[in-house]
Amino acid sequence: MILGVSEWLSEKLGWKVTTIRIAFVVGVLIFGAGLGLYLILWIVKMFSK
Repeated sequence: MILGVSEWLSEKLGWKVTTIRIAFVVGVLIFGAGLGLYLILWIVKMFSK
């Protein structure tokens, strides 16, 4: 959405972008880990090019 992580991850996993975005939102609201995971995946995305 903001950093392109959901689209990048959907290409890698073959999942729908909407499913991944919902998972991140649920992760933030319930577990509090979605934001941290999102930032870690953004760093991985930036260095994997």
